[in-house]
Amino acid sequence: MPGAVVPRPRQGRQGAAEKTTGRQPSPVMVHRAGAARMRDAGCMCGGGSMKRSAGESEQQAKKQKLLEEIGESWLPYLTPRDAEFYQLWKTKYSKLILRTSDTVPKELHQVVQDAFLTLQKHGCLFQDLIRIKGKDCLTPVSRILIGNPGCTYKYLNTRLFTVPWPVEGSKIKYCNPEMFDACKALMKLNDYLYNETVQALKEQSLSETKETKDAAVTNKEQDFSTCVEGERTILEDQSSSYVPRTDCINLKSKTPYNLTLLNYMDPLQMLYLKQEPYFGMGNMAVSWHHDENLVERSTVAVYSYSCKDPVINRNQLQDLRGRDPAVWHVGLKIAWDIKTPGLALPLHPGDCYFMLDDLNMTHQHCVLAGWPPRFSSTHRVAECSRGTLDYIFRQCETALQNLQDDSESVALSLKSLEVTIVKEVEGIHNEVEFEWLRQFWFQGKRYRKCTDWWFEPMAKLEEFWKKMEIMTSLVLSEVGKEECTMEQRNEIVSCFLPFLTERQELRKEWTARIGGSSHFLDDNTHCHYKGTTVKLAVLNMVPVPAGKEFTR
Repeated sequence: MPGAVVPRPRQGRQGAAEKTTGRQPSPVMVHRAGAARMRDAGCMCGGGSMKRSAGESEQQAKKQKLLEEIGESWLPYLTPRDAEFYQLWKTKYSKLILRTSDTVPKELHQVVQDAFLTLQKHGCLFQDLIRIKGKDCLTPVSRILIGNPGCTYKYLNTRLFTVPWPVEGSKIKYCNPEMFDACKALMKLNDYLYNETVQALKEQSLSETKETKDAAVTNKEQDFSTCVEGERTILEDQSSSYVPRTDCINLKSKTPYNLTLLNYMDPLQMLYLKQEPYFGMGNMAVSWHHDENLVERSTVAVYSYSCKDPVINRNQLQDLRGRDPAVWHVGLKIAWDIKTPGLALPLHPGDCYFMLDDLNMTHQHCVLAGWPPRFSSTHRVAECSRGTLDYIFRQCETALQNLQDDSESVALSLKSLEVTIVKEVEGIHNEVEFEWLRQFWFQGKRYRKCTDWWFEPMAKLEEFWKKMEIMTSLVLSEVGKEECTMEQRNEIVSCFLPFLTERQELRKEWTARIGGSSHFLDDNTHCHYKGTTVKLAVLNMVPVPAGKEFTR
């Protein structure tokens, strides 16, 4: 019965025969299912920073409560084979929109699928080293980020840098003509999905408006004046293309996709895939999550291409309960809800789906692996207020305003030792090093396979960072001078010390994370703080020599 917690047969990787028998799980398998649920609890939501926050603790408590409520049973979910599937989709997952492959222009299919194969041929797809709960792990899916020049996208403590697509007016040197064609094709797909998204949002808005008006008209207790006004509005809305002008503006402003995260996986080449632990949906390529670092209420659009439909013995699968394990699916569920059944939507080559408006916030989704290899292009409105080159260059400009750089003098000095300025500069110093330089260089040579676009701005950013290192030394030098009063010294060091402490800890963490492929020099400086000599380790990062980059 929909909404009830019911037992389901477990789908494992022991072969199609086990998947299709519908037999009940053994006690050992039940134990493993419970263990998998506990182990994968962290996958119930996307995101994750290196430091636990109050919000994360609250989410963890919700997960534990949810797991306790589930117990050892599977939650129910529906597929198109279930009679209630489409009604459930309409009522609980209405902001999930599917455009089947036959609605997409054939020429677009061709250039996009050629682009996927080009990127794969040139070795441009990489597993990302991500951090979950303080531990590093490689993604099972290989990826590349393509989008607006200078944009980045951060997830699970890893910042990806766009391979820029050829926007008008840009000067981008690609490694070969095929790479240019691939990026151009994905930009064309981006434009197509943008237009489809605007149309889908219009249709969604009209549908919601109609439902509201229908409810109002059938309400016998409404007063006569409201009825008359409602009828007038309905007459105005008879055209299917009608959307209020202000709504059109809002719809367009919500959906300018600025990048796409491409994914690739060949399930048959994977030694191990996680089992979906809550519904018994089988092998997962991507665990349950919300997409993170997106503009609030922005749509996510996905083009899916499984390289070929698998050859399946349908007689073997006729008694299968649940989803077809040979076909890729996107799974959805309402966050923290065990009463509403989940949804498993099959994806065929060339299908597109859209998670409109706030669906990514209110629901969680996962990607359920089929048998053939699959590419996907996931188009997003990344929240880039702190993630573009323009932004970080402005930050550097702000910080370096406090450096007295007199070209006629060899000596450098600071313009001000005001606490608020020192704090701002040191915060930017840490941001440049740990959110940009280290994030870029630890990913190694991957970007060279596509374009050299990023190397010049990153070299410029490194020069800014070197100047900020000098500024740190100048602060330490100033507070060590005899003319600096104890009150001034205490005030400066009190605001300054946390940034140096954080910098030292993060440098140790990054050294461990990249296996010691970066090199450090110790410059131990002392100053007097509250009558005590404090040792401040200023660890100077030396650029990684050629060939020493972290690669995967």
